Amino acid sequence: MNRFKLVSLALLLSVASFGQKTWQSDKAHSKLTFSITHLGISDVLGMFTDFDVTINASSDDFSDAVFELSTRTASINTAVDRRDTHLKSADFFDVEKFPAMTFKSSAIKKISQDKYQLTGDLTLHGVTHPVTMDLWYRGTLSGPTVQNPTAGFQLTGTLKRSDFGIGPKFTEPMLSDEVKIRADGEFKLAK
Repeated sequence: MNRFKLVSLALLLSVASFGQKTWQSDKAHSKLTFSITHLGISDVLGMFTDFDVTINASSDDFSDAVFELSTRTASINTAVDRRDTHLKSADFFDVEKFPAMTFKSSAIKKISQDKYQLTGDLTLHGVTHPVTMDLWYRGTLSGPTVQNPTAGFQLTGTLKRSDFGIGPKFTEPMLSDEVKIRADGEFKLAK
């Protein structure tokens, strides 16, 4: 009887993973951006230019998707070299000590047609903290206009830099604690 249970479990797991698809971020058509308020009167925009995102899903509407992100923190770019150098220092991201930022989703909840809440663990500056973001599935294209199926997503939300110990010497209103996040991406079905 135990052997039957093991064979049944193996069969069930292989059937469950059969429909699993892996999607890779298309770097030429993806951006990971942020904005933070400076002195309470203006927003400073920036981005991370070196990141990879993988999505694993078996459902065509991505309602069971698992998102994984890895970002090289030294790729921060605000279009001002002096500020970027400061952001890479121990005052902020301390990229020598903490070279990567990672995220892995743990839950996805459908809110409405093509709109989800994505929850997961974000690790930044040596701190892991749960975050929930809004996710918009913008559709999937396949056929003559694209070489292989391509899905589009937009992720938005707000983080608190204090949750991760980023820039503790720079209090409000010099720099807002809240940082707005926006990621736009295209994902190709892995072959």
